[in-house]
Parts: sequence; C-alpha cells; structure tokens
Amino acid sequence: MTRRTKRFTLTIILCIVVGAIALGGVYVSSIVKELQGLQKEGESSPFHNIEHIDQEQTIEPPVWEGDEVVNILIMGVDARGMKEGEIPRSDAMLVASLDPEAKKISLFSLMRDSYVEIPGYNNNRINTAITHGPNVAMQAASDLLGIPVQYYVYTDFQGFIKLVDALGGVDFEVEKDLYYVSKADNHQYDIDLKQGMQHLDGEKALMYVRFRHDAMSDFARTERQRELLKAIADKMLTSSSIAKLPSILNEINPYIDTNLSLNDIWKLASLGYQSTLQGSEQIPPMSLLKEERIGGAAVLTVRDEEELKSYVKDVLKPADAQTEEVPENRIDDNDMSLEESSEKVTY
Repeated sequence: MTRRTKRFTLTIILCIVVGAIALGGVYVSSIVKELQGLQKEGESSPFHNIEHIDQEQTIEPPVWEGDEVVNILIMGVDARGMKEGEIPRSDAMLVASLDPEAKKISLFSLMRDSYVEIPGYNNNRINTAITHGPNVAMQAASDLLGIPVQYYVYTDFQGFIKLVDALGGVDFEVEKDLYYVSKADNHQYDIDLKQGMQHLDGEKALMYVRFRHDAMSDFARTERQRELLKAIADKMLTSSSIAKLPSILNEINPYIDTNLSLNDIWKLASLGYQSTLQGSEQIPPMSLLKEERIGGAAVLTVRDEEELKSYVKDVLKPADAQTEEVPENRIDDNDMSLEESSEKVTY
C-alpha cells in the first residue's frame, strides 16, 4: 500500500513532527516547552502507579544517532470510565518503522486481540501488555514482529478529540450510516453518523474511529480509521494549522506520554520531512491469522510465527527495492574465469 493513511495515534506523531519542523520565529519557546512536556515523569506519568515498575530498573531508550532504523510503538487508549491511576488496555497499537537510509516509513497495525506471550505475564491479548507498563508493551510488540522496538508514544482518545477540535474539525465523507446504542453505558458512547459528507468535530470523529459494529468488526474499523486520519493529516499540514501549533500542542499535551526526548523528536522531524510512506500493513496479515477460542475467549493467533517475522522483513525491505551491488570495475561475464564467475552477487 502506498496511501498516506494512519490511525489516530499516528496523527499525534504527525503533530509532534510538524511542531518540531516549525521551530523558529516567535513560536520557538512555546513549541519547545510543549514538546519537552510530552515526556512525563513521576506522578505526571500515567504509569507511576504500576506496582511492577522499578524506577531503577526502567529500561532507558537507546541513544539514537539518527542514521539507523528506528521503530516506535504507538498506543491509543480509551480511559473514559477508568479509575484514577488505572491503565486501560490499548484500543489501537501501531509500530512505525523509519528507515533513514531509504527515507521510507512503514506502518504495522497490530490487531488488539492477537494472542501472544506478554513478557513476564504469560500469554494474553497483546492489548493487555500496556497495563504492565510501556517496556512490557514494547517487548511484546518486538517479539511479535521480530524487530527491536526502541520507543513508544502513548495517548488517550481525549487527545484525539482535542486535536480535531483544535484544527476546527475536518470535512469527511462517511461511507454509510453508522449507528450503535449502548444502554449499559447510559448512552454515553452512542454512535450515530449519517452517510455522506460531514463536518466532524472531535466527538463525531471519535465516533467514526470507534465504530466496529458491522460484519468485519475491527478489520473494517482499521480501514475507516486510516481514511479519516488521511483527512486529518492533510489538514494538519495546512498553513493555518501550522500557525496554530503552539495552541494545538498545548491542547493534546496532557494526554500524551513518550520516552522520546526533544532531540529525538527533532531528528524524527528531519527524517519524517524527507521520507515517504512505504506501506501500511495489518499484523497478523489475513494469510497468517487464525481465529481461536482460548479459555472461552475469542482471540487471534499466528499460524507460523517465523513466517510472520519473515513477512515483516519483506515489508521493510521490498524485493523491488533490493538493488544489485555491482563492482565499479566489473568486466563482461564472458571474460571471467570459472573461479571469478562463482563469486556471489549480493542483494
């Protein structure tokens, strides 16, 4: 896939990146302050109440020099109705892989019901990993994909609402009537959107990305989220939105936590500005996905874990991007000796 579509949490990253690019002029001090505030510490961190996190043993992110592949776990949660200090399961999980050499970005959307090993906590749905802290979530994603995950970005759905409202809403064509009523929640989370072009504010945009009550459930919801995020990303890049970056960042700041430093964000900004989206893939892909019931619960398992890791590697390094390395002083094959012709050509 080559479309620049992303789920709502990736739009938060776009906001950070554009904010870093926009550093300059009268916005310098305010934008820097907001970007620095994205990395929460102590009681400001949403994870400060997790019993199993020992601050002395917390994994420090690597020093990123800006020239090696970096993988970022992006998590979105719905904390409405949760008790203070309680960590909800992640509703959306993506891994963004940025390749500075190829100037490519690859996105992996992790199905939240994927049944995997949660490091230190036995097997469970991957969306439970974040309840044990970001380090556990990063390791679970890394084990599933077969690539190192060095960074995370964690955000609440409320941050998404604030972002859309700060942008002044977004014009978007809803593909069909979307309706869902939840009496159990006193109709607090009801969804009612009509087919056709709509101007979505934050609340209505959240309805759209949350809806999964049709035949394809989460599979269809993923597609809807990507389409809406494309529209939001396009609006984020307008001059009027860039001019409002300090206020936009201020609105979403309370709902974001990350281990990315200001310097890391600056490097990501430079890389993101030069890069293009290589593709966006569902993990596990349909060909490797198996629906099962474990412990009475419906979950998704992987048919072949090693094949999945190979699939991820193929996405990151497509065959058509692999070029033959030809020596500068290469001679015609007809003039080569048998020994010389047996040398391997690497790809």
